[in-house]
Amino acid sequence: MERQNHAMRELPRRAFPEPDVVPDDAPAPIEAVRAQRRRLVAATEAAALRRARAERTGTARVDAQLERTA
Repeated sequence: MERQNHAMRELPRRAFPEPDVVPDDAPAPIEAVRAQRRRLVAATEAAALRRARAERTGTARVDAQLERTA
């Protein structure tokens, strides 16, 4: 009987585990995603600027990946 009681008490703990403790100074998950997107946008913009400068100077190296996205 005690084993059954223990199992019944354990079910909600398994179904709804406690969330991981996040330090107060850690960014919220949405902020982390936004920061990652900003970094990705900045990297894409930098690559586009490099490509445009190379095309302007006539030293453009054709990159297969860039060619597919252009």
